[in-house]
Amino acid sequence: MEKFSWSDPPGQIAFPICRAGYPLIFGSAFATVIFALLGLTLLALIGLIATFCICGFFRDPDRVIPDKQGVVVSPADGKVIAVGSVENNPFFAGDSIKVSIFMSVFNVHVNRIPHEGRVKDVNYYPGKFFAANREKASQKNEHNAVFLETDNGKEICVVQVAGLIARRIICTVQPGNQVLRGQRFGIICFGSRLDVYLPRTIDIEVAVGDKVKAGTSILGQLS
Repeated sequence: MEKFSWSDPPGQIAFPICRAGYPLIFGSAFATVIFALLGLTLLALIGLIATFCICGFFRDPDRVIPDKQGVVVSPADGKVIAVGSVENNPFFAGDSIKVSIFMSVFNVHVNRIPHEGRVKDVNYYPGKFFAANREKASQKNEHNAVFLETDNGKEICVVQVAGLIARRIICTVQPGNQVLRGQRFGIICFGSRLDVYLPRTIDIEVAVGDKVKAGTSILGQLS
């Protein structure tokens, strides 16, 4: 039987919401109440729908994490749009395996750490806002790179990439932090992608077109 663990303490409410969404939710709910008090029924209805949609977007469900030595889990919910070898690049010294995951507006957008270890560095890069499912978005779009080192010295980099609509990247870890596999580390607002750069020695377990869940789906096994 497979073992699982909690990287973050499970929430105490039935429908957990990411804290980053509170201002938008409260703002939309407040506007809805004002429209209703003024008798603006159509606007109040639109506001109510918008409030529920924003709540849905910022949902933050608890996840149980595979407790198996050396596995790398998905940092995001979404669809795998690229898996392949890449040469030396700003995110990984030498050749690596890159896995790209596209998040639509319907996916959970909370991002999770793919493997336990230490945060070596966090680098933010301002950039453009091409559609996130285009390959050139990886380096030309605004992005935030989190560089990890596992306990046995393996290098991993996970990159939060902004998209055409996504203009807000939130990252809550800092260099020197010790992190756990599946631990929450940020969010990208309103649809985008995450790129994961992994050692060439990894045994990849996903393919283009696969649907994955952050913290739960296994991308591969480090050897």
